[in-house]
Amino acid sequence: NFETSTCVVMDLYPSEKNSVGEVNETALVVKEMLDLAKIKGFAKTSGSSGIHIFVPMENKYSFDQVKNFAHLLMQKVEKKLPKITTLERALKTRSDKKIYLDYLQNRSGQTLASVYSIRPKEFAPVSMPLNWDELKPGLKPTDFNIENALDRIKKNGDLFKPVLVKGIDMLKALENLS
Repeated sequence: NFETSTCVVMDLYPSEKNSVGEVNETALVVKEMLDLAKIKGFAKTSGSSGIHIFVPMENKYSFDQVKNFAHLLMQKVEKKLPKITTLERALKTRSDKKIYLDYLQNRSGQTLASVYSIRPKEFAPVSMPLNWDELKPGLKPTDFNIENALDRIKKNGDLFKPVLVKGIDMLKALENLS
């Protein structure tokens, strides 16, 4: 059974003790790794406290291949930011001061807040695509909400659309990373 994935998903999932700045810093380190691999990634707020990063795959690779690729990228991020990130999934053993680098979203049947979805939280935040230069210390996921989301989309267009277009060459990206 060879199921394929339309994209790689990396979920930067902060603990309650992580700052928004640490999450943004981590996202920018993911971008650094993507730049090293010479591939494009697209960030969005989760609509809660995290950031999701997508890389188009265009159904060329299996879920296992995509998951392993995301794992490799997240290992490189953890190595660069060991004080604030972790690959430890289990809550019991995970530090409450670290951002979980979740690469396991890349499996069949995993759920994730969809782009532009309104989250059931105070002020109705929206999971919003970002330009990389927006990941600054002052940016908060709650900056995008039911009140301003449509104006932002009208102004910027659909920043998420490229995720659904041409996928990457994963072997070439791995070559660039090594």
